Amino acid sequence: MYGYSFDKPARHMREYLSVLRPLLDGTAVSVDGSTLSAHIGLSTPRAAARVPVLLAAMAPRMLQLAGEQADGTVLWMTGPATVRDYVVPAISAAASAAGRPGPRVVCGLPVCVTGDPAAARARAADELAIYGQLPSYRAMLDKEGAAGPGDVALVGDEDAVAAQILALGDAGATDFIAAEFGGAEDRDRTRSLLKAVSAGS
Repeated sequence: MYGYSFDKPARHMREYLSVLRPLLDGTAVSVDGSTLSAHIGLSTPRAAARVPVLLAAMAPRMLQLAGEQADGTVLWMTGPATVRDYVVPAISAAASAAGRPGPRVVCGLPVCVTGDPAAARARAADELAIYGQLPSYRAMLDKEGAAGPGDVALVGDEDAVAAQILALGDAGATDFIAAEFGGAEDRDRTRSLLKAVSAGS
């Protein structure tokens, strides 16, 4: 869409961060990289607190970059075993080596509180099938041992879904983004459960 090449995504992101992070801190930049150039300063109002930068990082080099230069990562279609055994160790080691604080690990997954978990998983598999085909998401599903998106969707009754959300925290996720799906009744149940889990955390 923006005409960027995806030949070297980690290099591009490193250069992008070399522009973005100083700008967010109020410093003008002059960067001539191999994937982008920027000569700019921003004079916009800034919040008193530093704006956190999170990368959508899943591959090893991107997780290393996220740990070294960003405040964490935002994941999608990444199950608890992969968060625990792959993402958290990789990004935490990179942050520690760079002398940075422990990174945020924001985990986003489809969620449906329902009385028919099998139908919900089938729906997630159908509606979100593209994520089983895109290489970066496919790699995360493979690490989890998941055939497709339906296998990592959080589905079941209130107790089952609450337990699955809490398991993500036990795996090292610091934040959770729920992408609710299902029919109207299931969505109402999902929202109620999410409010209850949020209030209890």
